[in-house]
Amino acid sequence: MIFSSLLFLFRFLPLMLLAYFAVPKGWRNAVLFLGSLIFYAWGEPVYVVLMLFSTAVDYTHGRIIENAKAAGREGAARGALISSVVINLGLLGVFKYTDFLIGTLNGLTGLAIPAVGLPLPIGISFYTFQTMSYSIDVYRGEAKAQRNIIDFGAYVAMFPQLIAGPIVRYQTVAQELNHRRESPELFSEGISLFLAGLGKKVLLANQIGLLWDSVSAVPAQELAAGTAWLGAAAFGFQIYFDFSGYSDMARGLGMMLGFHFPLNFDYPYISRSITEFWRRWHISLGTWFREYVYIPLGGNRRGLARQLLNIFIVWTLTGIWHGASWNFLLWGLYFGVLLMLEKVFLLKRMKRWPAAAGWLYTVVLVCISWVIFASVDGAGGAGYLQAMFGLGGGGEVRMPFADAKTLYLLRNYGLLLAACAVGSTPLPGRIYKKVREWFENEGRQIFWQLLWSAAGTILFLLCTAYLVDATYNPFLYFRF
Repeated sequence: MIFSSLLFLFRFLPLMLLAYFAVPKGWRNAVLFLGSLIFYAWGEPVYVVLMLFSTAVDYTHGRIIENAKAAGREGAARGALISSVVINLGLLGVFKYTDFLIGTLNGLTGLAIPAVGLPLPIGISFYTFQTMSYSIDVYRGEAKAQRNIIDFGAYVAMFPQLIAGPIVRYQTVAQELNHRRESPELFSEGISLFLAGLGKKVLLANQIGLLWDSVSAVPAQELAAGTAWLGAAAFGFQIYFDFSGYSDMARGLGMMLGFHFPLNFDYPYISRSITEFWRRWHISLGTWFREYVYIPLGGNRRGLARQLLNIFIVWTLTGIWHGASWNFLLWGLYFGVLLMLEKVFLLKRMKRWPAAAGWLYTVVLVCISWVIFASVDGAGGAGYLQAMFGLGGGGEVRMPFADAKTLYLLRNYGLLLAACAVGSTPLPGRIYKKVREWFENEGRQIFWQLLWSAAGTILFLLCTAYLVDATYNPFLYFRF
């Protein structure tokens, strides 16, 4: 689906941009809203109705909340907020968790309730959180209720970040929704960011994903520890370049239209603690949970015990948000426990560690987390984790660390792994900045522009060729 969506985007985008810039500024939100609905309908024609319903619900609730607070009717405003949250979470629960709950109930009671089998609407977890943030921000007085439902609809359905984020809180773009400024410079910057994200997705994520698929297909009892670690690292790189690549594409498209979406990834694999990792990974989700769950629960203001409970609640919800499966809940609890341990005593001790030790500690624990994340089959995940530590099914130690398959995979994917490792650090950005400064300081701006345009064109053609030719093009966050 994402394969054809990207190709559809290439056909859709020029027409969308042409229509967008051809109309007067006052009409551009209408074009954006209509174009976004067309883009979404191409992949989910039935669930456009659901999106329109969510738009109408939260637009109406925002108006009710603001009017009630202006009239001093705090109870009515609070009731409207609760209504908005219940409807949004109810929709998310019905479509995302119904079959999971039925399956769990059947397993606990021996019943045979048939699964409902509702398809999960694309991006529902992302746009549900966005619309909830609007109602909450209006209630808090941090944003004014939107008076124009078309403008509000453009925010909810905005196609650049509709499918998989970043999660854009309403207050972040409230000003730009009606008073943004488009410019050739911003458009050019948006194109560069879009192409960088496309390259991450197509040339790095898709290619390193083949290594993970190759390793994960081997029975756990046949995996050497070295091979298992290669697979875990490959999945870590795949999900990073896949998701951060899409986020960069979304931010780039937003810039073309005059919007500034928040940064969603800040080189998380250079982190030296799990706490730092989660300040750098999926920043918009972490910000959402902090602002709308952790702080309202009391944050760190009510003592250590309450803070640890709040962390536990947040990470239970974070795990469930990622998917209706026990492995996602376990993944969330895994990070919750690690963050609580760091909060209580580890972070203080880690300040005395060498930087390399903190980085290695973080990378190892994150690689383990990705195996949990990827293992919908719990037994398969447990076997894979045992293989990573050289253990057999009965707990016996297996040798050697590497075998012929490990060496074969290193020969075939070593350069790609190195490229992913370098690409996940700030080094490429620093090199780009230095080269650009050199050209500009030497008065050779025209040569830089020609060089950068040529590089962008080659990157775009290369990605297009891969997309057209490839049969493997997954998108890991597509249905979250």
